[in-house]
Formats: sequence, C-alpha cells, structure tokens
Amino acid sequence: MLDAALEVLVEDGVAGITHRKVAVRGDVPLGSVTYHFASLTELRTQAFARYVEQQTAGYEALFAGVTSREDLIDVLVGLVRGGPSRHRSAVLGFELHLAALRDPALRALTQEWTRSSRAVLARFTGAETAARLDALLEGMIMHALLSTEREPGEETRTAIVLTLGPAAGSDT
Repeated sequence: MLDAALEVLVEDGVAGITHRKVAVRGDVPLGSVTYHFASLTELRTQAFARYVEQQTAGYEALFAGVTSREDLIDVLVGLVRGGPSRHRSAVLGFELHLAALRDPALRALTQEWTRSSRAVLARFTGAETAARLDALLEGMIMHALLSTEREPGEETRTAIVLTLGPAAGSDT
C-alpha cells in the first residue's frame, strides 16, 4: 500500500492523495487502506518514510564505485540529468519538501535525508563542500524538472566542478 501511495503522490501530489486512489492504485479494497491508515496524514507520513529509506539506500549505492574525482563528477552529473526513475524520485522529493513546510513529522524526514545525503557526499568532499554541493544539486534538479529546455551537460558539469573546488594537487 505504501508503494501505491508513493505512486499516487507522484501522479497527484500531496493535495491529491486519497485513501480511495491508493486502494485503486494498489489493487486492494478501500477498507484495507483505511484500516491500516486511519488518516491521510498517517498514510502520507509512512509513505514518505518509505521513500526516504529507499532513497538513502539508493543514494549510498550510487557512490559505491566512486574511486576518483572524475567518477564523483560523473555520478553527480547523472543525478541532475537522470532519466525517468530520477524524475520520479525528484518529484517525490520535492513533494516531501513542500509538505514538510507545514508538517513537523515530515520535516524530520527531510532533515534525516539531508544528513544522510550530505554524509555520503562528505566522504568525498568534506562537510562544508558537501553542504554546498547538496544545495546545488537540489537546485539544479528542481530547475531540470521545471525547465522546458534541457541544460547542456557541460554546464551541469561545470557548475559541479566549480562547487567542488580545485582538485587535490591542482594549482587552480
């Protein structure tokens, strides 16, 4: 049911989620959804908690093979320029962030996700750069979602490289 709720959140947003839509999407009786989730707030919170758990594991896995600065840059560019699965993830992420503006329980989830993603980045960049990079990535992903024209890959790469700062051993 939580996966069905996430799909409804992708399609209809936080404002559009209902027990009935989740039941239809999950191909379960409406009574099952309302039995397990008495309120939409509970359903939404548990669905977003599942999303954060999945994203945390997936984000960690993206960086598993990174052994160089170039590997890191390639992964980060891929995050911004990703395909349909990245689009779904980004939509859910921004739905969560917007809902968290008014819901402290969801705000705790966004803070958990931010700490986790920054910790992954900090392994490669240090804490200060990780924080800047995290903000840049979120902004670039939002712009990519909202844009009618795709930004050239080289511009994405350049912004990431500038945020990372000079490579170790570089004179620049």
